[in-house]
Amino acid sequence: MLISWRYRERNTLVQKLDPRARWIFLLAVMFSVIQFWDLRFLLFFFGLALLYYHLARLTWRETRRVWTFVLILVVIIIGINALITGRGGSTAVLRDTRHTVWEARWVVPGVGWVIHPFITVEKIVFALAQMIRMLTIAILFIPVAYTFNPNHYGVTFRRLGLPDKVAFAMDLAFRFVPTLARDFSLTLDAQRARGYEVEKLSGGLIAQIRKMAPLIVPVTINAIVGAEDIVNAMDLRCFGLRPRTWLEELRYRPRDYALIGFSAAVLVGSILVRTLGRLGDFWVPGAILRLFGF
Repeated sequence: MLISWRYRERNTLVQKLDPRARWIFLLAVMFSVIQFWDLRFLLFFFGLALLYYHLARLTWRETRRVWTFVLILVVIIIGINALITGRGGSTAVLRDTRHTVWEARWVVPGVGWVIHPFITVEKIVFALAQMIRMLTIAILFIPVAYTFNPNHYGVTFRRLGLPDKVAFAMDLAFRFVPTLARDFSLTLDAQRARGYEVEKLSGGLIAQIRKMAPLIVPVTINAIVGAEDIVNAMDLRCFGLRPRTWLEELRYRPRDYALIGFSAAVLVGSILVRTLGRLGDFWVPGAILRLFGF
């Protein structure tokens, strides 16, 4: 049986909005923020995302695990990678060494390879911009799992103009991860009841993967069987032969039109600022240069 994320009704402005308007807003802001590297523009979108998240009224207890994963990904992986390598940045980030704050030169014994890592003010600003971009997108989309009515998954994408097959595929995709997590938890409890102690796994990486078979195999097989059941149920209902109807009906209200208009203005404005105004490129604030003595 398919399940959904931990959704619950909240008397909030976010949940009162039409889900189509919410998706239009999320996509418009996401495609806007990825166009900029200037901290001034990124902070505007970051503030907009924080306002949206605040209106969702999510608690730390609900989202603690998600935020732990997001912060590890953004700060440790993306932030440190951008700080050390500058990959994905402009030429000023990758090659400019005028504002170097730290550097080292190491020689690999035996082969003579020279490793020359260095950190510049430009890399620091680039890493900060990269983290703000990723956090903005995360703040926007985390509330979807907790404030989006599961009954509206399929009909939302269908009313946005996608075909029935694509809309239903999106519905199943949103339910796949929580369903898989539920199955894994049940399998783990069942194996523990039979004396399987996952905490005492020992040996190398290959040995530990082999010992995880009592968990991986049942979950994988159950996922395959569940997928076949869904396919059979859809075939029995002649899914795809003609346009289908949806149980839930969606209707726009004035506040939804206002949000869609605002979303369109943000997206169009961002495109115009980038293409016509030539603004939003990588920029190093003078205050940060002075902070490091340049």
